[in-house]
Amino acid sequence: MSLNGLLKHCLQTRRHPLVMGIVNVTPDSFSDGGQYDGPEAALSHARQLISDGADVLDIGGESTRPGADAVSVEQEIARVVPVISALRKEWDGVISIDTMKPEVARAAVAAGATVWNDVTALGFSADSPAVAAELGVEIILMHMLGDPKTMQAAPSYEDVTAEVMAHLTACAEIAIEAGVSPDSIWLDPGIGFAKTTAHNLQLTADLGQICDLGYPVLYAASRKRMIAEIDPAAASANDRLGGSLALHLEAVNRGAMMVRVHDVRETVQALKVRAAIRSCEEAR
Repeated sequence: MSLNGLLKHCLQTRRHPLVMGIVNVTPDSFSDGGQYDGPEAALSHARQLISDGADVLDIGGESTRPGADAVSVEQEIARVVPVISALRKEWDGVISIDTMKPEVARAAVAAGATVWNDVTALGFSADSPAVAAELGVEIILMHMLGDPKTMQAAPSYEDVTAEVMAHLTACAEIAIEAGVSPDSIWLDPGIGFAKTTAHNLQLTADLGQICDLGYPVLYAASRKRMIAEIDPAAASANDRLGGSLALHLEAVNRGAMMVRVHDVRETVQALKVRAAIRSCEEAR
């Protein structure tokens, strides 16, 4: 099933958006780096996320945390392809490849991925838009300035929401010109990528404007540092569940059609409760 087809089905049957579970096959991701950096550990984690209620699994082999070093195409493929191949043999759900490299996306799709989640919005390589069109999968275009190594040095905007919207619109147009179907495009405002906490909060408050661009929107703020800057007691990434739930519920209230999270079970529960309240309200 396609991502959009799955979204339609879920909204009709359970009345809440999609939950994307994070599977980092990396030694250095900000929250769970090193916990699942081998194929067997990553596969076991993926199975747990499915059991917890994940609709989509996002498989990544290169950390995009602030300050992260790049890895080679070969190393990234070696990390993600065995996990995707093994997962596809036992699960018919939606698998996303989290990569900026078109060569990795091609290998991942060949292994069974059906979504390309690109933090550079197809901007990393001049070949990326054409490869996206060639692969024919759904594409998630995320906003980021610079690269993970330098993006948090001094992010600055005159109007963060307007600039993010303009950037994402331009990236979507480039993808469409290359042959990507408009119906295959999702947008992600890039919470925590080249943005201060004030920028992240403004984008969250204004998320409805991004949704009004006409593409489904993914919101991803799980365990991010902005939570600790709001609540210093959440210094550890593992202490940010409450903030993560608050951010993702607010995003869904403003129109997000999918949330990308580490804590799948708790997020699914929160969304079920939200849907139950909405149903009660509408029945009056």
